[in-house]
Amino acid sequence: MAKREIIEIPGVTHGKAPIPMGAKIGSIVYSSAIMGKDPKTDQLPRDSRDQLKFIFQNIRSFMSSAGGSTEDIIRFSVYLSENDFRESFNEEWLKMFPNPDDRPARHITISPLRNGMVAQVEIVAVLS
Repeated sequence: MAKREIIEIPGVTHGKAPIPMGAKIGSIVYSSAIMGKDPKTDQLPRDSRDQLKFIFQNIRSFMSSAGGSTEDIIRFSVYLSENDFRESFNEEWLKMFPNPDDRPARHITISPLRNGMVAQVEIVAVLS
């Protein structure tokens, strides 16, 4: 039986919540909520575009810590605090996944988020 491995993003935490950034069993990876914190400060920038850039940077770091890459991501669940952030989110999405024939599945939900957070993402990946 495969043992669960904890995955963290260097410099980014869930604060006082007693949860890891993600977990992996075998080749299957699930994340907890990945937010747009600056890994140098573990703080959310006030600027929404900076938060979105850090989310995608943190996703890359998370996948590297898991032993994979963004190519292994199969599903994104996205939570935006307002629909107005969708266009900026899509700009970063297209930088990460420019090929329209090679993108993960994705669903966006508009949902209240805490502490000035404009977005958070949960991912599922299968390592190749």
